[in-house]
Order: sequence, then C-alpha cells, then structure tokens
Amino acid sequence: MNPILIEIGPLLIHWYSLFIAIGLLLGGTYVLKEAKHHGISEDQMIDFFFFLIPIAFIGARLYFVLFHLDYYLQYPMDILKVWEGGLAIHGGILAGLLYLLYFTKKNHYSPLFFCDMAVVALILGQAIGRWGNFMNGEAYGPVTSLSFLERIHLPQFIIDGMLIGGNYHHPTFLYESIWCLIGFIILLLLKRKKKLKIGTLTSFYLIWYGIERFFVEGLRTDSLMLGPIKIAQIMSILFVLSGIVVAIYCFKKQKKLYKEENYGA
Repeated sequence: MNPILIEIGPLLIHWYSLFIAIGLLLGGTYVLKEAKHHGISEDQMIDFFFFLIPIAFIGARLYFVLFHLDYYLQYPMDILKVWEGGLAIHGGILAGLLYLLYFTKKNHYSPLFFCDMAVVALILGQAIGRWGNFMNGEAYGPVTSLSFLERIHLPQFIIDGMLIGGNYHHPTFLYESIWCLIGFIILLLLKRKKKLKIGTLTSFYLIWYGIERFFVEGLRTDSLMLGPIKIAQIMSILFVLSGIVVAIYCFKKQKKLYKEENYGA
C-alpha cells in the first residue's frame, strides 16, 4: 500500500494522518455533544481538548519510543516522524487519563463521568485509526495463505495489502477495527439505558478492549516487547482487571449516569 495520500512538492499528507484526524473529529464531536447535553460549556470542553489531544499524542509517541530506544538514540530526529506510525495507544490512554484526572479535579467533575464520555469517542477513534496502520503496512499478523484470506471474504484491496514481503499475513488491524466498531455500537446502546450507573461505560470499554487486544496482540508480529513478554498483553490484563474493579465500584455506589446532580464530583 502507498502510505502517502497527497504529494505536492515537498508537502506530503499521509493516510495515517488522515485517519487519525477523522477519528479525532468524530470523537471530539461526540464528546462536545454529550457535554452540552449535561450542561458543560463548549468553551470549557475546548479548553479540555486543547491540552488533552497533544498530551495524549506525546504519551503515545514516548511510549513507543521508549521501547525502541536504541534506534531513536541513533536517529533522534525520527522521533518527530509520527506520520510514519509509531503511536502506542496504551501510552496515549495513560497520558490522556492523567490529564483527565487533573482537569476533572480542577473543575470539580466526576472523573468517571468524563471517562464515560471519552471511551465512546476513544473506541470509535481506534476503529478508524487502525486503517492508518493498514495504509502504512503495519500492525499485521503472522503468515497465512491466500485461500484463508479469500475464505473469510475479505475485499480484494485488503488481501492485496496483506501481501507483505512476498507472503500473505493475517489482517490483525482489521480484527481490531471491527471489534472496536462493535464495541462502539454496544456502548451507544448501553448509553440509552435510563438507569445506567456512572462508570459502566468505562468498565465495559476496559474489559472489551482488554480481552480483544490480548488475543490479537498474540498474533501480531510487531509487538512492543519487554524481553520475551509482549507489553500490550500485560496492559490488556491490567485493563480487564481495572474494568472489573470499576464495575464493582459502580455497583456499590449505585449512581445513575444521567441523573443531573451526579456528573459533578
């Protein structure tokens, strides 16, 4: 696949950047709409996004760089080439969460309420962003056969894109994209429940994404490693455990998500 969408002289616009931008636009629009519905001003949310987005990007990039430190110490300027890929979602989530906790404490909002808004946007962004990995020729799995890819009824352009280094590979980017899209739909359906407790959407996201990423990461050939251990699988286990803890907390607190007095801390 050609990772470049548009080339005008020295100006290059990559597919990866486009899909990230689409995910941010759609996710941000959803959060702004939800915040407005709960009486949170647009100006305050713009202030939230103004810092959240760059902090999450920096976290995602630094997380990736730390696990390829030998390379980036030799070529430090390559750290800036985010359009070529190399954004680790776990690093972005952790950095974004830290800022969310700061913002909600400063403005006296419930962190879980903001997390519930954020995870719906986040999982949609993940579903879209994985197509940037496809265009970059990354986030694929082990070697498989052409007949397998045809048997699962993939479009021809995906099959062609999975021909890498003379071999066909599992489209793990697609497995995750579809799983995240299904998760997004489920979250929207859960959100419609009148007696939904604050934190329910967050706990669902953590468990849903954690389970998927654990198994898909087992297939990927480009995982971030700590010795023989795949870091993303460790993070996936922590996500699932965190989701269970949040679910137990929500059950005990008996808070309703859409009860007006509960969105504040």
